Parts: sequence; C-alpha cells; structure tokens
Amino acid sequence: MHRIGRRQFLTELGRRTFAIAIVGGVAACSSDDDDDGASPAAGAPDTPADTAPASNAETTTRPSAATTTATTDGTVAPTTAANDDEAGLRWAQASLGFVSAYVLVRGNEAAVVDTGSAGSADQIGAALGTLGATYDDVRHVVLTHHHPDHVGSLPVVLDRATGSTAYAGEADIPNITSASELVAVGDGDDVFGLRVLHTPGHTPGSISLYDPGIGLLVAGDALNGNDSGSGLSGANAQFSSDMAAANTSVAKLAELDVEAVAMGHGQPVGSGAGALLTALAAEL
Repeated sequence: MHRIGRRQFLTELGRRTFAIAIVGGVAACSSDDDDDGASPAAGAPDTPADTAPASNAETTTRPSAATTTATTDGTVAPTTAANDDEAGLRWAQASLGFVSAYVLVRGNEAAVVDTGSAGSADQIGAALGTLGATYDDVRHVVLTHHHPDHVGSLPVVLDRATGSTAYAGEADIPNITSASELVAVGDGDDVFGLRVLHTPGHTPGSISLYDPGIGLLVAGDALNGNDSGSGLSGANAQFSSDMAAANTSVAKLAELDVEAVAMGHGQPVGSGAGALLTALAAEL
C-alpha cells in the first residue's frame, strides 16, 4: 500500500470533468473484524438483488441528475432517459444485495464510488454500461471509508480501470489494502467537480462527496436510507467508531443545498432529500 499527499497530487492533476459510479442496497456496514468483504456483516439483512429505487431521478427538481439502476444479475432497470446535456452529471446505482456502490459519468469520463464486497466488479461494470461507459472510461475510484463491504473489490476494479486513480480519507488509508497508490483527500478537496467532505464518525477517515450543480450528496455510511428511498437516518451505531462525531457530520451535511442523497445502505433519495436531512440533523 502506498499513499501520496493530496495537495501535491491534485495540484499536478488539475481540474477536469469527471463521473462517478455507485452501487446500492440495504444492510448494516461491516466492521473491522469482518473478513475480506465477501460476506455481509453478521445480522445484516439481505435485500433482493433486483431491488430498484422508486423514481430515483424522475422527481428530482434538478433534471441533470439522471439515474439508472443495475441489479446483481446484470439486468438494467432505467428510471430516466439519459441526460440531454452531454457535459452534465449522470449517475447510476448498482445494487449488490446488501450494500450499494455508485457510478457517475460526466462527458466521456467516469468515476466509481466504493467497490462493494469482493466479487462485485462485474456488477459495477454493468452499472457503468447503463450510462454508456466502461471501465476504460473510469478515471477516479473514490472510497468513502475502509470497511470491507466498500473496498472489497478494489483490487479487481483497479485492475480493470487501468487509467484510474484511487482516493480515500487520510485516516482510513492505513486500513485499506491496495497495490496501487491511494491519494489522501480531505475536507474541501475537489475530485473532478465533486467536493470532498470529511464526515468522520462511522470511521475516522470517512468522506462524503457533493456535487453542487445538481445537489447530489454521496454519503457513504454517514447516512443510511430505507427500502423505499423515502427516508434518512444517521450512521449505524453498531458499526460506527464515534457516534458523537457521526452526529456532528450529519449536521455538517445538513448545511448543504441537497436535492438527492445516495448512501451505502438503503435506497437513494432521488428528490427532496434536503428537507429530510435537515429534519434528521435536528433530531440528533
């Protein structure tokens, strides 16, 4: 495992357009005591592989947030037409049964956010395909935190996305096994148009990603959803290292102008997520 300083790397890299991929499902995040990520955490409920978010983007008031869902069997359930704006951000959820990863595409570049448990690379590839992309288009692989159900397929994903760079929160990098260099990113950094937010609590180095253009928040396990994509809750206390910090992170996220939230466990909230997030922060 190697790492380099984020400021040095990002200065050399410069700003370019980007895209992100995401895979989703419902379950509790695995703990550090889990295996290599091939199995869900003990007690984590499995969800049907073909579960798709209800109206993930059709009700979004910012129309550039076009979404699709790829299921674990490789079939695709589109929820909207592709974005008419070629340079606009599009995103898709790949459902892995008990956890989600996400893919984002802007222009002719793509990014993957989290890699699921071991054995998830094919499903992530299918999600990319729903947006007309392949692993050859992936330039960024962003890890929201180090738990094995989010980094388990990292080696294979990086082997397939040969032109990509991998990123993670600095405090979590020592717990991530990677033959490739991991770029440490933190609060205020920019990864191709996504604002990096340090949201500790679930893990010390947890990060979230925010696109202000369409109001999309990719929260990792800083937030959890429900089966219908209609609710939000905070980090799961059973698998979080510091709940006080986790609740502070929710309050931080509630200050953003959010329209949609994509999380690791639970179905994404396609529209109206800002009000839900504000209400949640007030309760914690």
